[in-house]
Amino acid sequence: MRDILDDLGRWKTDGVSIALGTVVQAWGSSPRRPGAKMILASDGRISGSVSGGCVEVAVAEAGLKSLKSGQPQLLHFGVADETAWDVGLACGGNIDVFVKPLDLKFFNLLREAWMDDSPSAHATVIRGHAELLGQEMLVHENDISSGYIGGGWDEKVYELASEALVTGKSFRAKLSEDTEVFVEAITPPPTLIMVGGVHIAVALTALAKTLGYRTIVIDPRKAWGNESRFPHVDSLIQAWTDEAFEQVKISSSTAIAMLTHDPKLDDPALKIALNSSAFYVGALGSKSTNEKRRERLLSEGISDLQLARLHAPIGLDIGAQTPEEIALAVMSEVVSAHRKQKQTSAENEAKQVQSPISSL
Repeated sequence: MRDILDDLGRWKTDGVSIALGTVVQAWGSSPRRPGAKMILASDGRISGSVSGGCVEVAVAEAGLKSLKSGQPQLLHFGVADETAWDVGLACGGNIDVFVKPLDLKFFNLLREAWMDDSPSAHATVIRGHAELLGQEMLVHENDISSGYIGGGWDEKVYELASEALVTGKSFRAKLSEDTEVFVEAITPPPTLIMVGGVHIAVALTALAKTLGYRTIVIDPRKAWGNESRFPHVDSLIQAWTDEAFEQVKISSSTAIAMLTHDPKLDDPALKIALNSSAFYVGALGSKSTNEKRRERLLSEGISDLQLARLHAPIGLDIGAQTPEEIALAVMSEVVSAHRKQKQTSAENEAKQVQSPISSL
C-alpha cells in the first residue's frame, strides 16, 4: 500500500474516480502475496501491482466495470482457468483479487494508518450480499475502530482484526457459508538505523528506501551527518549514540548497521543494539578490527551469546569494493536476515497452535 500512497493522493486531488485491487489469497508461484495492491483511475492511469504484470490488464478492466456499476468484484486467476492462460499465469500461480471503487473518506483513515508506526488491521467483506460487499472496518492497536460491516458481523470482524493485530498476519476468513472477509495486518515498515554518515551510508540509505525501509542516520559530526549529504533520509540525528538511541524506537522490525570504524561511536551503539530486539546488527570492519571490537565489548559486559548476533565483518561476501557495492552487500544481508526472521516466526506460530480463524 505504501508504494501507491503518493499516486493515490495526487489522483484524489485530480478528482478522478479510483478503483482499488487487492490480492486476498495466493497459491503456488504467484509473484505477489496477500495485501499487494494496484489502483486504477477512471482516466486509465495505473499504479502498483497485484501479479508483477501477469493479470494487471484483466484487473484494470474489472476495475473500470466496478467504477461504472459501483459494485465490487472478487476475481480468481489460476492455471485451471482459460482466463489464466490468457493473462499469463501458466507458470503455476493462482491468485484471488478483490476489486472495488475506492471510498475516499475511508481512504483518509487508511492513509493515516499506513503512515503511522503503530500496528492496525483493515477488514473488508470480499464475498457476501450486495449490501455487505466491500464494507470496511479499521481497528487500531489502541482498540479504537473506524467503519462498520453491518449484518450483525461487526463484533466478529472486530475479533478477527484483533487477531491480525496480535499475529501481524493477513488472512481471509468465513463469517458464514456465503460471507467472507479479508483481514489485512498493517505493520510498520522495517527500519534501518545507520551509525555514521559515511560514504557507504549515503548509498545504503538510497538502496534501503528503494526496498521500502525507513531510514535513520546517526552521527554527531556535522561534517558527516548533515542534510546536504542525506537529503533523502527519513530521520537525521546529530547526536552521540547514547542520546541518539533515546530518540528512536527499536523493535523486531529494526536493523542496525555500525559504519564509522570509530569505537567512540560504534561501541556504545553496539551495547544498545545487541541488547535490543533488532532483527539485524552489523558492524563494518576487517576480521582483525572485529576481533579487537569483540575483546572490548566482552570486557565491558557484553556476553558471548549477545556477540553471536553480530554480523561482522558486515555484509554478504560478494567481493564488494566501492561504497555502492558495499551498500549492496550490507542490504542483501539485512534483507536475508529479515526474511529468515519472518519465516522462523511463521513456523513457530504453526507449531504452537492452529489459528482459531481457520475453523470459522
